[in-house]
Formats: sequence, C-alpha cells, structure tokens
Amino acid sequence: MALFLNAPQLRSCSRRPSVSQCSIRSDELSTVLCFSLFPGHLTGLWTQSEPIKGKERVSLSLSVSAVPVGPSSRAQDARGWIPAEVVRGSTRGNREVAGFLKKIAALLLQVAATPPGSYGLHADRRRADLHHATWTRRLLRAWRMTATGGDLSTMVRRCLLTFKPFRIFVLGIGFFSLCFLMTSLGGQFSAKRPGDSPFTARAEVLGVQESRGVLRKISDMLEVIMKRMDTLSKLGNTTDTHRLDELSSALDRIQPIGLVERIQAIAQNMSDMAVRVEQILQRSMANNRARDGTLGQCEMPKDPRYPDCPSKMDWMRARWTSDPCYAYYGVDGSDCSFLVYLSEVEWFCPPLAWRNQTATPTLKPPPKRQAVFQSDVGTLLEQVGTGKESLSFMKRRIRRLAAQWASAARRLDDKLRHHWREQKRILVHVGFLTEESGDVFSPKVLKGGPLGEMVQWADILTVLHVLGHDLKISVSLKELHGFLGVPPGRGSCPLTGPLPFDLIYTDYHGLQQMKQHMGLSLRKHKCHIRVIDTFGTEPAYNHEEYATLHGYRTNWGYWNLHGQQYMTMFPHTPDNSFMGFVAEELNETERLNIQRNKVNNMAVVYGKESSMWKLQGKEKFLTILHRYMEIHGTVYYETQRPPEVPAFVKNHGLLPQQELQQLLRKAKLFIGFGFPYEGPAPLEAIANGCIFLQPKFNPPHSSLNHDFFRGKPTSRKVSSQHPYAEQYIGRPHVITVDFNNTEELDAAIREIMRVNVEPFLPYEYTCEGMLERVHAYIQNQDFCSPEAPFPPVNSSRTWPGSPPSPFILLPNSSFLSWASNSSSHTSWPPLSALRLLASPEGQSCVKACRSAGLICEPALYHFINIKEAFSALDFQCEGLESEMNHLFPAFSAEHAECGLQQDPLLFSCAGSSTKFQRLCPCRDYRIGQVALCRDCL
Repeated sequence: MALFLNAPQLRSCSRRPSVSQCSIRSDELSTVLCFSLFPGHLTGLWTQSEPIKGKERVSLSLSVSAVPVGPSSRAQDARGWIPAEVVRGSTRGNREVAGFLKKIAALLLQVAATPPGSYGLHADRRRADLHHATWTRRLLRAWRMTATGGDLSTMVRRCLLTFKPFRIFVLGIGFFSLCFLMTSLGGQFSAKRPGDSPFTARAEVLGVQESRGVLRKISDMLEVIMKRMDTLSKLGNTTDTHRLDELSSALDRIQPIGLVERIQAIAQNMSDMAVRVEQILQRSMANNRARDGTLGQCEMPKDPRYPDCPSKMDWMRARWTSDPCYAYYGVDGSDCSFLVYLSEVEWFCPPLAWRNQTATPTLKPPPKRQAVFQSDVGTLLEQVGTGKESLSFMKRRIRRLAAQWASAARRLDDKLRHHWREQKRILVHVGFLTEESGDVFSPKVLKGGPLGEMVQWADILTVLHVLGHDLKISVSLKELHGFLGVPPGRGSCPLTGPLPFDLIYTDYHGLQQMKQHMGLSLRKHKCHIRVIDTFGTEPAYNHEEYATLHGYRTNWGYWNLHGQQYMTMFPHTPDNSFMGFVAEELNETERLNIQRNKVNNMAVVYGKESSMWKLQGKEKFLTILHRYMEIHGTVYYETQRPPEVPAFVKNHGLLPQQELQQLLRKAKLFIGFGFPYEGPAPLEAIANGCIFLQPKFNPPHSSLNHDFFRGKPTSRKVSSQHPYAEQYIGRPHVITVDFNNTEELDAAIREIMRVNVEPFLPYEYTCEGMLERVHAYIQNQDFCSPEAPFPPVNSSRTWPGSPPSPFILLPNSSFLSWASNSSSHTSWPPLSALRLLASPEGQSCVKACRSAGLICEPALYHFINIKEAFSALDFQCEGLESEMNHLFPAFSAEHAECGLQQDPLLFSCAGSSTKFQRLCPCRDYRIGQVALCRDCL
C-alpha cells in the first residue's frame, strides 16, 4: 500500500501485490515515499527524489521487516491498509502503538476525502511519473547553482519555502520517521535472510534508552530544518521579485482549499502522539523492570523428580522453531517460555512457583451416562459418509444386517436383565481408508479385491452404535485432527486439551498417523487405543526394547501397548483380544429351503482373483475334483480379458453379496486353494450349509518360511488355510487334507458326496455373540488404571496351607485354582476362572491350555508370577531370578532355577523353549464364546 501527496489531482488509493509507492509530485519533480505492506507486515520504507532528465538522484532507503511469531493478537484497520500487527506478545504498550497507527490512518483518510483537484492519496507503480510544466526543472537547475550563485540561491530558497508541496515532503519525512520508530517499539525484527531485497537493512529491537535517543534525534533534526526554513524566509532579493511573484501565483492556483489547515491538524496530532509515545516508553521501561524480576525466576529448576528437564531445555533452545506448534503454545525463544511450556503443556519440568496455577484448572470428567441399545442405523449411515466405494460397500452391509442387529440387541438386553451400562465416548479412525495411507482397498472393491477388512470394520461400527455408545467416525486426517484437537504444526506438541474420547479404535495405519500428529499425547493416552489387527501381535514383537535386543523387531510391532489392546479377526492369539465379525444368520424357513435345494455335485472355488488359480499344483487337484463335481468360480475379469481358468469351470464373474449367498446356498462344497488366509468367506459358506474343504500345510506356514507372514509381528504357525475352522469347527463342516496326497484328497471328496450337513454358525460370529463380547470388553477392560502390586504386603498371612499358598488342587483334577478363602483381588476375568498348570518343555501355554480344554488368559499372569506358584506345582527352586523374558515365569529343570517376569508387557501365552517348562494361567470359557469365561458377564 502506498501513501503520497499529489499536486495536480486526487486519485483513489489502490492495493498492490508487492511494492507500492507514494509520491509527492509537482510538475516534473517527484518525491517518492514508498513502503510495502502485507497483512501484519511493514516490509519497506524509503524516499527518493529525481528529475525528469537529470542524472542525479537523491535517495534515502529504510526497510523494516516484522515477522510475527506465535499466537499474537492481530489487530488490523477495517480498511485493511495500515498494519497493526503486534509481534511477539500483546503487551499494553504494543496495543497502544497499534492504536496510534490506526489514528494516523484515520487522519490520512480524511485527507483522502478531499475533493478532486486537492492533495490526496494515490498509489503508483512507477518511481516517478514526470509529465507536467517546467517549474521544477528551473528549480533544480537553480538548486545545482546554489554553491556559486548567491542571489539566485536566495530566490530558489524562497521559492522552496513558498512551494507548499516541499513542506509536505518535509512533514512526510517526519511522519514516516515516527512510523518507523513506533514499528520498532512494537515488534522484534529478525536477522537478515537470503530472500530480502539488496536495498533492505534490518534492525533489532530498540531498547528503552535507544528508542528515546532515536526520538530525540528525530526531534532535533526537525527543529534544525524548521530553523533553516525560518532563516530562509527572511532573506530577500528585489531583482527576482517578479519571478517569485510569478511562481507564487502559479503555486497558489494548484493549492487545495484547506490543505494547510489539514496539514496543521496532522502536525498537531503528531505532536500529541510524540507525548503518548514518551508515555509508552516509560511504561515499557517499567515492564522491563518487572520482566527482569521474572527472568530471575526462570532459572532452570533442579528437581530429581524431573531428570529430563535440563536436556529438554537444551533441545527447546536449539529446535523450538522446528515446529509452529511451539509458538502456538506461547513459546517465543526465551527460557521463561520454554519452562512454562515444559511444565504446563508437557511434563518434563516441575511446575513453576511464580506461575498462577489456577490459570489452567483441572477439568472434571464428564458425567457418566447410561448406554441404551439402538435399533435404528440411520444416524450411523450418515456418519459413515460417502465418496469411496469401500464406504458404499460398508453401508450396504450395515443396511442388509440391520434387522438382525436389532433382534440380537433385544435378546442381549434381556440376558443382561436391562443392567445399567456406561456410555463411552468412542472414536473410530479407519486408517487404511485414508488418502494419506494410500487406500489401496477402495479401487479394488469392484474388481475382486479383499473385502475381509471392510466386512470387519462395518461390523465394528455397527456393534458400537447398537450398544448405544457416543460414536465418531474418521476416515481422513482432517477429521482426525478435528476430533482430537490436534494443534497446528507438524505433530511435535501434545493435544490442545484432554482426550475427548474414552476409547479409540483404529488400525496400524491409523496408529502411525496418530503418532505423527498427536506428539507426546499418544504416549499419555495410548491406554485408550484399540488396534484392529487381523493376524495378531505377540508381546515379544510389541515390546520395543525387547524386540530390538532379541531379533523380534518388525515394521508393525514395537508399540509398547498391552497385548490385549490388539484385537484380531479370529481367536488365534490369546495374547490379543478377539474382536471378530458376523456372518448372516438364517431363519428356519431359509434353513429348510437350503436343505431342500442343495445340489449334491456342485462346488464353488474360494478365489476371486485369477492369480489365486495359478498356484502350483491346482490343475491336478481341479482335475480330480471335476470327476465328481461341477465346479463354479466367481473370478473377476474384464470383458476384453477373460480369466485364465480351466475350461470345465463355470465362472460367474464377481457377484454382489446377495447373489453370492444364493450360489452358496445351492452348492455342496466350498473349496479353498490355500490363499487367502483366515478370511470371512469360509464361515459364510458354512453358515449357508456348505462343507469347507481346505489344504493342510506341512510344514506349517510362518514368518520363518513364508513371504506372506514375513515381517508380521507374530511367530504363529499356521497349519491350514483357516486354522479357526479347523480347530473350533472341524468335521463334518470342515475337512482339512493334504492336497498333494491324491489318495487322501480323493477319499475326502467321496466322503463329502455321502455326507449331508446343516447350516452352522458359531455363536461368537452371530450378531448377539459379537454384541455380548464387545460389551464385556468395553465395560471391563481397563488398561489406564495402574496395576496394584501383587502380592500386597502381608497378604501371604491370609493364604491357607503350610507353607502358605493362594493355590489349591481342584478335586478329581490335576489343575490348581485360586483358593476361595484367599484374600480377594479385583480382576477381569475373575480369579475364579483361573486354572494353573505347567507346560511340557518345548510347548507354549497356548497349546498347553488347549490340550487341557482351556484357554490361556494373559490377564491372569499377574497372579501366578510369584514364587508360591512354583511351590504349588512342586518345582524345587534352587535359584529365583527376575528378568525380561517373554517365556517367564518358567522353570529350568537343567539348572533348577525359577524365573519370574520383570516386565508385565512381556506376559505372553505364545512362545516356547526346550529349556523351560512354562507356568500357564488357563481359564474356562463359554460354549461358543471362547473370548469370555463362564463368569465374565
């Protein structure tokens, strides 16, 4: 923006994208007063005088750059052309400076309102626009002769005094000098940067004494100028009287009416402002004295409870400009701001005694509300959103199963006897569907891509909604930021307030995104997170330090979460929680129709992508199967490129869910080729009355011998394409054979032809089963409350037996259970479900418990990690040690040593060694619901 006074006429003020100019012009002399304004920035101020054809140029150049840092108050005139930015703080003195700038703007706008023909405001792109009469040329020629011509010098000096625009020029210099002073007082200016103009000089903040000195010098300079003008006005030369009269009459013709009065008013206001600036300087000096007192309190505190404070202070001094979020929290480069931030926003330094601790009161948690079952999914469908084919697929599934969810909710409510349930605030962030993660799934929904993840996420959203919780859904980083309250910047700072959710469900992609954008808040709030993890994460891979030291580090583990915060699609890893999904249930009419319409010799192959049909040895298998059955496929293909499947296969192409259900209800057999692993389709086929035939893996597939599992945070050995179907369902619904053994395969097919089966669906994969399981998790799992030390002090005195032990042998059993008369301890699952046993050497607790018809329960490890557990199992411990080992607690027969677990994050059901017999906390389980014990509801 530019300010200048123009003699010939008034023009409107205009805005420029870069440098603007202001000029005082009269005919051919142009005095340019230029400065650049951007919102909140004064970037340049200079003056320049030049003639039309003269080579001489007189130039004064000043440049001030004010770069705002931090959440400073932005005050700007309504017309948008006077900067009122107050940088680095918002002290009262700075605000008053900004107010004075506004007053200057108002006065100059009054001048701008002068009618056409008067002096006013104008902006011009050129430094000089010299087009008019010859008076100024004569004046300049005379000015250059002042050193030798005394009489002519007198004439010229009188002319310059009579020439009103020259006075305006002098006043302009004073005005802009005052503006420069006030800008210096109002902000702090950065050092010169490479992008600055070569004509730009930068200045540091002036202190109080320096600012007062500048003001005094400006005042002295103006006083000298006025004295010289008075002296010149007393000089006379009669020989040039006629020429002076001529010049005077010419100038009078272009003077605007009332201009002198307006300039006098501006001068008077500038005088008043000088007084006010002096007052501001005095206040600033007082503030500096107060600040000096505060700075004495900003010495780094020495507190052994905060050992990281000195190193964090050093880091802040070196890196506080690396992320704008620090300035958002008020960090301005001073040690005081570092200490305030590290003690009040983060928690590395102790609270400062001189700070007003009531300024940030502790917020009370919101009142508890009752969760009420919901049968209407309309609001859920609105929250899911649109714009992706994956979201459309999920919404179609939610609509299709809505009636089954509502019916299941009523049954569960009756089972719970309408018990009061707490409503939780829950965020669901589907990280793998965000654009930032690549979202490779959405484009493949209609092209045969994997749908298992979207099936599970659709069911998770529905179960949380039906249970009556306060649900928010995020499928983008923008939505995640809004829900969590992420401060602006690059994610180095904590959230702007307390976590607004009780639970957050996400996946590994979402977890990584939260790490990048939540800063230290992720470490503080990670106990609220639940990670949907299809294949599971074992504790040895989850513990960052242990995984790094012992070779378990992968691209997916190392998050240091509690093992049960990971939630799997199938209950294959007891160290994790079993989330699952649902398959459609059949009513009695549908079940009868299926049995009536089954085609005994019809088989459907499990594989929507043509690449699944190219696996080695499948042609031989299909040839054998074709002797007995008609083979159907659902392979995706494009019209111009039919899939490469055997000619005897009837390919239906990629079918919608409803048509696929009808095809499965006709077929007798559903065949797996070995891939994909552990998908939902086999359960859906079994629920529609099919027999699932799958290959046995010998040796089992794992991260040690198969590319698919390599890098996954689990050492689990997969013995078949669908281990859950093999172990928990089994014959006659599931038959697992070695496809490379033609005799075994032929016998299995003939057996399938003879057997008739009814539709079957495990309870845990029904809507009611999933509602029951997730309800129990939400109401009982708590990873945020610190665990009480066990055993408590003197608790052994209440234990029965000699020596005292909390374990007793169950009647007619080899299992140990928790003694009912032992001191009670709160836990979930309850201690009444505990069954203690020792595994054989080389066997994991997963297999040891399963062999006994039980489930390993890592939540109960806390109670058996004591020396009394070894005594109860008749282990004679010659030595007892505690260390970080994912196999502990365990007994070494070779050395007669007993090992206790040092880190609770390493309690693990998985893992085995021929050197150890492991202590295993097993439990019972509900029929059809392995995730819950009999007393868990």
